[in-house]
Amino acid sequence: MPVILSPLASLQQIANSPSREDGIPEDIEEDLRAYGCKLIQQAGILLKQNQVAMATAQVLFQRFWYVTSMKQFGIGDIGMGALYLASKLEECPIRMRDLINVYDVLLSRARHTLATSSVAAGASSSSTPFHYEPMSYFSQRFYDLKDALVVAEMQILKRLGFNVQVQLPYGTMINYIRVLGLADVEGVPQKAWGYLNDALQTPVYAIYPFPTIAVACIFLTCRQLQIPLPEEPSHPWWALFDADLEDITSICGYILRLYRPRSEAEKQLVMALISKKELRKWLDMEQQAVNRSRG
Repeated sequence: MPVILSPLASLQQIANSPSREDGIPEDIEEDLRAYGCKLIQQAGILLKQNQVAMATAQVLFQRFWYVTSMKQFGIGDIGMGALYLASKLEECPIRMRDLINVYDVLLSRARHTLATSSVAAGASSSSTPFHYEPMSYFSQRFYDLKDALVVAEMQILKRLGFNVQVQLPYGTMINYIRVLGLADVEGVPQKAWGYLNDALQTPVYAIYPFPTIAVACIFLTCRQLQIPLPEEPSHPWWALFDADLEDITSICGYILRLYRPRSEAEKQLVMALISKKELRKWLDMEQQAVNRSRG
């Protein structure tokens, strides 16, 4: 079993993640990572959780997939475990039952969206509104989710080697903005902060040091708002913060890919692959299709 001894992924892990070794396409892996982080954020908001805990959970979630394949664990289970673990790390614990109930609502809504989309594709009738049927206190569904949560938390700790310290770049980025004299420029702090939040849905927090991520979000903000900063080859502004242009542009690329347009079929596919069972079934179908085309 691969063990990650550093908070940052190695070049080998980045180039060929465990999921890609198991045949999961890179774009599907990226979309599943992003969707898992969205579920964490949505669950945290519904639980009125601390934003730092939600961000920590998403970073742990991203790190996990550099040591483990999505074929072994579902993104829903690992997201739930990451949020539960992060709430302990940030000393704002949440009740296990509350977390399970919230995730059950989110997963049920995803299943309803899929079912409604399938019906709408074959008929012209309007979609039915989502209605959640709460679990009974001692239902088997609750105990199944509880077991999945406990296993997910244990696996995150085990496979990350208990290296679960997370440093977030928010304070660093604000200090950098002040150094550059952009704190009073309208829209800069807010937009850069938004890019930091969006970057949580990408693997960059598991790949690059957090100061470089802060610089990249400022770089992207200034480009979007057309704010000129010194970029002479001899002394570009990012050199002040020991950042490399290649790393900055790579981080910007990860963030911008989040905004690429996706078809309805692509969105439905990602929602359908939340569990490892459905992902394995899809991989088998894809492999069978490839074999038929060759035969």
